[in-house]
Amino acid sequence: MSTTLPIKNAEQLELFKSYYRSEKPNARNYTLIIFGLNSALRISDILSLTYGDIYDYRAKEWKEHLVVKEQKTRKTNRIYINREIQQTLEKYAAPSQKESSLWLFTSQRQKEHPLSRYQAYRIVKDAAVFAGLTANVSCHSLRKTFGYHAWKQGAQPALLMNIYNHSTYQITKRYLCIDQDDKDEEFAKIRL
Repeated sequence: MSTTLPIKNAEQLELFKSYYRSEKPNARNYTLIIFGLNSALRISDILSLTYGDIYDYRAKEWKEHLVVKEQKTRKTNRIYINREIQQTLEKYAAPSQKESSLWLFTSQRQKEHPLSRYQAYRIVKDAAVFAGLTANVSCHSLRKTFGYHAWKQGAQPALLMNIYNHSTYQITKRYLCIDQDDKDEEFAKIRL
């Protein structure tokens, strides 16, 4: 069994993100990818979101935080809805016209059902192929990509462990998929 990998290369990541924005425009698919990359949630938790989870119907505004009881761990996680997610949702979601109980990512064939995990995988895989990512990319790559790039931008591993709701540092370390190229990059920066 192969290990799912994060998307490490910045150019490939941009191509991956752009696939459903400009190459094969699809607002739902683009939003799914942006949401996955920026929330660090598992795909099962993303697919179970409703409009009521992300939009405050009384205040008529997007919520600042998303509170999720993770399906896998049963732990509660509070996720900040960052600018990338919010801007994408504003273009895609139009919550004032939707019931709060409707799925955020619906099946195109059965509007009363959420998008399936298999279809989410196909969405991610098509964007990955477009970006030249041929090996070990899946829905879980979205979650791992968040952690890898957060770490590269200076996020502390202990904070990432908390964001991921991991029980040990070893699990978080595996998620980051640090390889020889990452180690070489650090050695190259050191000047003593």
